[in-house]
Amino acid sequence: MSWLPLSFGFPAVLWGLLALPVIWWLLRLTPPRPQTEVFPPLRILAQVLKREDTPHRSPWWLTLLRLLLAGFVIMALAEPIWNPRERVPTGGSALALVIDNGWASAAGWGMRVATARRLIADAERNEIPIILAFTAEKPNEAIGPYSAGEARDRLNAVKPRPIPPDRANVFVAVANALKPLPGATLAFLTDGLAQAQDQAAFDTLLAQNPANVVWAAPDSLDMVGLSAANNVVDRFVISAVRAPAGPVPRLMTAGAFDEKGRRIGDAAVTFRPGETTATGEIVVPFELRNDFASIALDGQGNAAAVRVLDETDKRRRVGLLSQTPADETRQLLSPLYYIRRALEPYADLIEPASPDLTEAIPQLLEQKPAVIVMGDVGTIPETVRAPLIEWMDNGGTLLRFASSRMLSSGNDEDLLPVKLRLGERLLGGSLSWTEPQAVTEFPANGPFSDLPPPAEVTVTRQILAEPTPDLVDRTWATLADGTPLVTADRRGKGMVVLFHITPLATWSNLPISGTFVEMLRRIVQLSRNQGVGAAAENQAAASLAPYRMIAADGQIVPPDPDARSLQTGKGPVPVTIDNPPGLYGSEEGVLAHNLLPADAAFAPIVRPEMTVPVVNERYALDESRDLKGPLMIAALAFLAIDSLIVLWLGGVFQRWRRRPVNAAGRAVTMALALVAFSALMSAPSPVLANDSKPGDAEAIEAIATTRLAFVITGNSSVDAISRAGLHGLGQFLRDKTALEPGEPVGVNLDRDELAFYPIIYWPVDPGAPMPSQAAIARIDEYMKEGGTVLFDTRDQYAVTLDASTSPATQRLRDILGSLNVPPLEPVPEDHVLTKSFYILQDFPGRYSGSPLWVEASLEASNTDNRPVRTGDGVTPIMITSNDFAGAWAMDENGDPMLPTVPSDPMQRVYALRAGVNIVMYMLTGNYKSDQVHVPDLLERLGQ
Repeated sequence: MSWLPLSFGFPAVLWGLLALPVIWWLLRLTPPRPQTEVFPPLRILAQVLKREDTPHRSPWWLTLLRLLLAGFVIMALAEPIWNPRERVPTGGSALALVIDNGWASAAGWGMRVATARRLIADAERNEIPIILAFTAEKPNEAIGPYSAGEARDRLNAVKPRPIPPDRANVFVAVANALKPLPGATLAFLTDGLAQAQDQAAFDTLLAQNPANVVWAAPDSLDMVGLSAANNVVDRFVISAVRAPAGPVPRLMTAGAFDEKGRRIGDAAVTFRPGETTATGEIVVPFELRNDFASIALDGQGNAAAVRVLDETDKRRRVGLLSQTPADETRQLLSPLYYIRRALEPYADLIEPASPDLTEAIPQLLEQKPAVIVMGDVGTIPETVRAPLIEWMDNGGTLLRFASSRMLSSGNDEDLLPVKLRLGERLLGGSLSWTEPQAVTEFPANGPFSDLPPPAEVTVTRQILAEPTPDLVDRTWATLADGTPLVTADRRGKGMVVLFHITPLATWSNLPISGTFVEMLRRIVQLSRNQGVGAAAENQAAASLAPYRMIAADGQIVPPDPDARSLQTGKGPVPVTIDNPPGLYGSEEGVLAHNLLPADAAFAPIVRPEMTVPVVNERYALDESRDLKGPLMIAALAFLAIDSLIVLWLGGVFQRWRRRPVNAAGRAVTMALALVAFSALMSAPSPVLANDSKPGDAEAIEAIATTRLAFVITGNSSVDAISRAGLHGLGQFLRDKTALEPGEPVGVNLDRDELAFYPIIYWPVDPGAPMPSQAAIARIDEYMKEGGTVLFDTRDQYAVTLDASTSPATQRLRDILGSLNVPPLEPVPEDHVLTKSFYILQDFPGRYSGSPLWVEASLEASNTDNRPVRTGDGVTPIMITSNDFAGAWAMDENGDPMLPTVPSDPMQRVYALRAGVNIVMYMLTGNYKSDQVHVPDLLERLGQ
């Protein structure tokens, strides 16, 4: 039974809710024991007449509390579940749970674990064993059968691996474990990517005749990996691959990091609609590219998105070789002078100590250079010829220049890119019919294709190549007549390059041009480093220890205990659990072992055809919540509160209070009382509730704080200014006096109680309706009982066409015509209002000039007796036209809302001081009068 998003395991128990009305009736008939209060003078009567009193019914709130307790217990027994999920069928003899935990599962591993936990929970309800296998673990790992608890422990212990899943071997192990458990449920939690031999692996497992299959795969394949990172001539080019995404473009960024993890380069990688591969370029100086230690795609938390770099991607080591002895005094005549000057900024140069080739070549090969440059070398001795050829086959680049020695050495097919003609060609001169040749456009198949041909370079002598069908393919530079200037050819993993001129400026001025420098730099960049790691790769029995590994989430971390040494020299080594991706070697040199090959492709996994029922499951976090426990806890809490209430109503706490108790007992009692009162939301006791009257709570709240009131006129702008004015005056009172008035209150003269407020500000609005006779009568009664009304016509500068009374003043006369108004006079100079707090001469508001009218003294003609001897009361009425509220009104930031007229900052200060004097006068009565006449009083008392 399910009412989304709430379901119940035993919905029949909910019929018990129908008994709640009966419980209500029973609880009302059996109220708790009433609290007894003994009145001492009546104790003697209690001894004479004893009668048992039983309350008529229990309080409604106590009955409701007990009904909630019963309802919570009933709902808890029904086993409610919030946000219920549909259970996956996990029947049969067992549950075989196979989970991909390779690199592609790292990003969503949490949801895969949550899905697996749901399947394990369903199998636990069916009390069946669980086979739990992971495809990126070793095939000989234990896979069960497990109990549900053991399966959860195993699931929590496994983490994603930075390797591809090995479904073929793991599925065989699962199939063997299921042979004694026919008719099991197979659950495949895949990473969504296809692997080689997937079909054969699934066939092996499905041959065990499962009862049903649960298939889970990601909704979309959004992982992106790096398949290559090449340090080309003037930039770093990276290649990325993604799964087929249809007509969806995607823009990504990649960063290059040094050995300390600092980002020193950026690239943009854009997948066009329908494309699964993309490239990006990091254009930074050569020296900065040599510091690259890794490349990583932003926003991709998997091992395929990170590619580590080794020495093959960094600055090259170049060996210089010449048969001419070094002469410090004639450096410009050295065949290596211009070569050395051109390569020094871009490569590490090494030179042998001896010009003897039998000694020099082994010395160079021992230092594993990426390039060996032969300036004027002719015949290569047989003793060193084979190691030199082997060095090229393993990735070395041999760069040779023409010389007179080469003409006499003949053709060497292994150490020359093309076959040469015997003899040199002379261009120009007295014995030549031809002119010196310029360099033409560089061929598109060479590394110089984007270089402009040097217009200032000419060639006067060269060694010609024999015309062959493949000569064009091996030519990187030509002269204007079509003859080759630079040729090259592959030798295993390396190459041999020949300049058909000498490295000196004798045959051509190319060696002293800037183009020569760029040509040499690009040849060096095309070479393959032969560092420590690369050298180990080419040895038959090299073993490189793990140095830094790529974790499943793409982080560079120290090697874990499962990583083994990398055995090189036997071809490409696959990425496995023994050899995860990362760097192998030591601080002296490392070899990069990356996850994806250059031809990597992401293809979505294809679900095999199955004849058994298949349930498609989605990866998602389990959002269902069992409410049985919280409901039972709530019921127990209500039971505890009910017990405390019963004790309280029975007078237990009162009797404890009468007895002497220690500090610990008093603290416990107070804590229990606080819990009870909090649960009941400070409910009053039954006795006090019976004595209270309607409106008592409002009256208590009104008199708890001194509040200033204003008459609501019905004009929203006038009422807003009145409220803001009294609020501003209240803030001024809090800042300058000990009085802290509450927020101002707007009163309706027809229905609100006026006795709670010491003064009522009445802005006379001629546009407002005339107050009713009932309202006039209430105001009259309020003034007789000691309240004061401050009438403000706000018309000090009002001008009429006929110089008659203003509308506001006329409306005030109409109102006062129905009131018992005493004689009025302007505030005298010695009135208490002029000195109740501040010493004031007049009472300005927003306007200045109008007097403040108050009740006249009984002996107005006798200034000596005014106002001290006129009684203890205060004036019940005040009248002004200076617009007090307009001067007092402040906005939320404390800034004045209306300007004063005239514009004088001190006028607003005097208006606020006048308001303070009025409030103090209203609250203190003749107390201030007595204080200002203390000397006279003391004199009369004989002091």
